[in-house]
Amino acid sequence: MSLAGDVAMAAVFLVLVGLLAARMYGEPLELVGQVTVNDGDTITIAGQRIRLWGIDAPELSQTCRGEGGDYACGRRARDALRELVAGRPVSCTWREHDRYGRLLGICRAGDVDLNARLVEEGWVVAFGGYAHEERQAREARRGLWAGEFDRPRDWRETHGGMAEAEHFGPGLMSALLEWLRIF
Repeated sequence: MSLAGDVAMAAVFLVLVGLLAARMYGEPLELVGQVTVNDGDTITIAGQRIRLWGIDAPELSQTCRGEGGDYACGRRARDALRELVAGRPVSCTWREHDRYGRLLGICRAGDVDLNARLVEEGWVVAFGGYAHEERQAREARRGLWAGEFDRPRDWRETHGGMAEAEHFGPGLMSALLEWLRIF
């Protein structure tokens, strides 16, 4: 490659890093209020639907297999989120929308990070974030991990539903965000 080509590649790389930094460090917006829990990874605050970033919950009609047989794991994931919220106000920070128009947010009820706690309890799977929490839940056989289940994305694909949009864009960005979260 020529010197001009190297310089052009470096310039493109610097622009991409700048855009990534602006996206990551842009001022997050916040919504606070009472919530309606729609399912295991989506809530509504003041009419705004918020998809919890970095996680994926079983669909409401999805079933999983546990020690006692099949159970409605999608409803159980929704109930786990309801229990965590327990009527308390929730605050969510977000920077963007997913392709379905929902806000992608990290939400808290008091001092509880709802996204992380749902993964830690094993009722949702990591999806662009929270790999460490998923590993702990899997090793402890909590929630979904106590039995057998299809990952929600796989279940949607085999049951005619659309797979969820990647959170925060391409896999590289999600991996970078996860790496930064660890440190």
